[in-house]
Amino acid sequence: MFKQLRNNLIMAPMAGVTDRFFRAIVWEHGAGLTVSEMVSAKSIVYQSKNTVKLLVNDEDIRPWTVQFFSHEPPILAEAIKRLEAFEFDFVDINMGCPMPKIVNNGEGAALMKDPPLAGRLIEAAVKASSRPVTVKIRKGFTGATANAVEMAKVAQESGASMIAVHGRTRDQYYTGLADWGAITEVKNAVTIPVIGNGDIFSPEDAAHRLKTSGCDGIMIARGALGNPWIFSRTLGLLETGILPPTPDDDEIIATALRHLHSVENFIEMRKHLCWYTKGMHGSAEMRRRINQAKSKNEMEDILTKRGA
Repeated sequence: MFKQLRNNLIMAPMAGVTDRFFRAIVWEHGAGLTVSEMVSAKSIVYQSKNTVKLLVNDEDIRPWTVQFFSHEPPILAEAIKRLEAFEFDFVDINMGCPMPKIVNNGEGAALMKDPPLAGRLIEAAVKASSRPVTVKIRKGFTGATANAVEMAKVAQESGASMIAVHGRTRDQYYTGLADWGAITEVKNAVTIPVIGNGDIFSPEDAAHRLKTSGCDGIMIARGALGNPWIFSRTLGLLETGILPPTPDDDEIIATALRHLHSVENFIEMRKHLCWYTKGMHGSAEMRRRINQAKSKNEMEDILTKRGA
């Protein structure tokens, strides 16, 4: 499946962030693959209207992945079958989400504690899917029980076509530093493509980690918030050895406005606009006003008159 990607820089799935509008923005700026927010397999089976909204995508943003979470192989298989007619390219299974409401239900990173169940989930997905199946894991559930290599081998043996590894354990959440040594160990242990994830905040980070880890690709998460240029600038660095310049404030604002006008719910844009404007002159005051804005027009006025 790796040859189907536009390039090896992947936008990480992030709940509440990677909706169709955000995916379109990062695709425009060079992401080789985008991924949906997490989709509950059970909600698909029970036909939740809110969940179906997560499956909407712009036609030209391809390839893209739908990421499922589940702890029940039959439910996961049924959910995948029910989405056969939807136009997406890969199925991903989340085995790394650290959030309590997911973990306490035996899903996400909780599956790091049960490799046999993880294997059954992957096997069920592979059997049910006409698309390649990928998996996203963490270094482990805790530092003492770190088992990313074991999980990667299980994924490979169960039919997964690719695996992404976040170099933190569940109990770290997003604190501390990602362990790229653990990611390299996974790469050396399996033959399927391995994608490294964790602490990629600049093109230099991405280029360095690709070179030193031997990974087949890089997954970028928080480093792309308000900064879709991380993809195009990383591609430029990798292709030419020269780091493209950072966008100026006018370009950033123009992209933020285009993003703002594409969304349906302007409230969801508050966080995005705060990310876009971080570091600009007067950004603290802009963020305060953005978070109090009552309409898209008010948000646009704040952005366009930022220096006034």
